[in-house]
Order: sequence, then C-alpha cells, then structure tokens
Amino acid sequence: MGGAGNTNPSLWWRLSWQLSLVFVGVVTAVVIGLCFYGATILSPNVALEDHITAALAPAVVLDAEGRLEIRDTPELDALKQQYDGLWYVAATTNGSFVSYGTIPAAYGELAHLTYLFEGADIRGSAGTDEIASVESVETAIGELRVLFGGVADKGWPVLTLMGAVYPIYVPLFAIALPAVFLAVPRIVRRGLASVSEVARKASEIEPRRYDARLPLDGIPREVAPLVIAFNEALDRLENEFRKRQHFLIDAAHELRTPIAIMQTRIDGTAEGQDRRRLLDDVARLAETAEQLLDFERNDQATDLHEIVDLVEIGRSVVADLAPLAIGAGYQISFQSEVESLKCKGSPSALPRAVSNLVRNAIDHGGGSGMITVSVSAAGRGRISVADEGPGIPAEHRELVFEPFYRVTPKSRGAGLGLSLVKQISLNHGGEVSIESSSAGTEVTIQLG
Repeated sequence: MGGAGNTNPSLWWRLSWQLSLVFVGVVTAVVIGLCFYGATILSPNVALEDHITAALAPAVVLDAEGRLEIRDTPELDALKQQYDGLWYVAATTNGSFVSYGTIPAAYGELAHLTYLFEGADIRGSAGTDEIASVESVETAIGELRVLFGGVADKGWPVLTLMGAVYPIYVPLFAIALPAVFLAVPRIVRRGLASVSEVARKASEIEPRRYDARLPLDGIPREVAPLVIAFNEALDRLENEFRKRQHFLIDAAHELRTPIAIMQTRIDGTAEGQDRRRLLDDVARLAETAEQLLDFERNDQATDLHEIVDLVEIGRSVVADLAPLAIGAGYQISFQSEVESLKCKGSPSALPRAVSNLVRNAIDHGGGSGMITVSVSAAGRGRISVADEGPGIPAEHRELVFEPFYRVTPKSRGAGLGLSLVKQISLNHGGEVSIESSSAGTEVTIQLG
C-alpha cells in the first residue's frame, strides 16, 4: 500500500492544484479584462490622476489675503518637467483658483467654474480633441478641486485600474483558494465513493469464487469501461477454470477403471515382495486420483451447514487408518477434551481433511513414534494431528499448503493432501496452522 502511494499520483491533490490554477487564471483574466474595459470607458487621464493631485496637495497655501497660492515643490517641479504639456486649474470650494500651463480655449470658460465640480470626465467636444478631468483632493487648507489635461497619452490606465481594484480580487483569492483545497477533496471523495466500494469488493474476491463480479451500479461513466473489462476478464478466467476442472474430474474418473484392473491382475498373478510393491504403487496411484477428485469437487461442496460431530469424525479416522499407521511402524492414539462436539460442517469434507492429515503424518513422520489425533472445543472446534517425526524446515512450513508442493522432489504423493486440508478449512470459515520442530510436527484445523 505504501509503495503504491509513492508512485501513484493523488487524484484529489492533482485536481486541487489544477482547479486552483484554473480559478486563479479565470479571476486574473476577468480582472484584467475589466480593467481593459474600464480603460476604454474611463478618462485616459485616470493613469495620472493620483500622481497630479498628490503633487499639488502639499504645494497649496493661502496668502496673507486668503487667496490661493501654489508653491514650487520638488515634486511639483518634477511633474512639470516630466509632462511638458500639462496644464491645470486648482480651485478651492469658495471659488478661489490658480492655473498653470496653456489652457485650451474650449476649457477656458471652465477655469472659474472648477470649484463647482467634485469630479468630471470632459471630452468629446467638436471644438477640441483635448481630454480634461476634474478631481478632488484633501489638502492642509481644505478640499482642492483640480481641472487638468495635456496628459491623456501618458501612463498606463490598465495598471492604474488594477492597482485600484486590488481590494476586490486579493480577498477573493485569499478566500477562494483555501476553499478550493478544502472542497475539492470532499467532492472527489464523494465522486469516487462508488469506485472505492468496487475496489473493496474486488479485494474480497476469493481465488475460487469464479462467479464473483464487480457491480456497475453507481459507477461513473468514465470508470465503467474498466469495471466491465475486469468482469469480462473474470468471465474468461471462469471459462478456463471450468474447462480445467472438467478435464481433471474426467481424468480422475478415467483413471479409476485401469487402476482397478491393474490391482485385480496384480492380485491374481504376482507373488511375494514384488506383489506387495506393485500393490503399494497402485494404492498410491489410486489415492492420487482420489485426491485429484477431492481437490476439484471440494469447490462444489454444498453440505457445509449440516450438523457433524468432530469427536466422532476424529475417532472414525483413527479407527480406519490405524492398520495403515501400525503397518508403517507407528503407534496411533485419539484424544478429546469432550465426549461430543457438534457443529455445522460438511460430513464428507471434514473426514477427508483429517484423513489427509493422518496420511501425511504416516508418510513424513519418520516411520516411528506416536501419531496423535486430538479434538478441542476451542472456538467452533479444533482438530489437531501430531507426529514425532523430524519436522519440516521453516522455509517450507507455509509452502506445504500450496497445491502440488512437495518438501523434497522425491517425496511420495502428488502434494495435494495439505492443500486440500487448507481448502476445506477455508470453506468452513476457519484456518489451518502448522507448528514444527525437530521433535515433531502438529497441524491444526481451527473452524471459524
């Protein structure tokens, strides 16, 4: 899980920063667009309004007679030098005014009326192309109203407007960007909730549940083709499994007849030690065929909810296999904590599982010692088979439950016994475990 997280990009993170970039781009484009639009409808003088009024404000004073006077200040001198076409009329609200520069004739009559305007954009007259503006500014002597022009082609109105509207878009970015990062993960999580549910169901598909399919209900249209393709892959796997299953079952059935014929002929013709060896080989072949049948038929078990007695199962297996164990050089015993232990299970599969454990102990227990079958009431029930053999190396203990796995290449059997035990345990909602040392091996079936 951790490795996948390091290599697979996070969808919510990708969407968060991409949507944030889109949002920033859209808002920026809107702000710039509005500023360009504003520059086309507002006075071109807007770029220098603040610059001119800021230079005039500290320069105005009243003389001894109360008349308006503008002193030369470094800022005002610099402004006049920078814009040689500049002209202006500065007036107080009581009508006193002073002027600078060459006032166009069309605006000459407005000079003594400047005090009447708090703000104005004056242009479009047929008599002049000059653009004039009126702006108000607070000074030390009170409100000053300035009529000016001659600077319409100076400055950058768009930048001025962008600077003027920053109280709008800066808070917008400050509020909206965190909101995007908070909202997008929730939106994505809700949108992908059905995908997460499908992923959970996919992880629950068991290796032998070939009929399991992923649901399409509620799946986003963009993800549905992936789910459909996955289900189609499961269909193909199921078809191939059915073919293999039918082949193995048919093959195992077909083996029964020639094995029985061989056993009859050997029994009637061969003698002595050769006869015993041949009969052992045929018995081993017959057991392998039966295990193949059990291995495939176990998937189709339908009797998992019948009432069985684990004590009776263990006792019966010991009684059935005692001659085989004793003949191979072992002692065999049965132990139980209780007189009877009834639970739900398969009356055909559970005896096969215990029988396979005992046969495995006979084959690999070293040819001597005690084989003990014990029943415990822990959980729904527990059956253990222990031997006193040489044990199983640590690196093989989990692998012995895999189909066709053998500890050594020369091991007897097809390697299906313990795999069948594990399969039966899982079918009953339980598990199988193994403990092994140089003093022996114990395999336990714990029902769920």
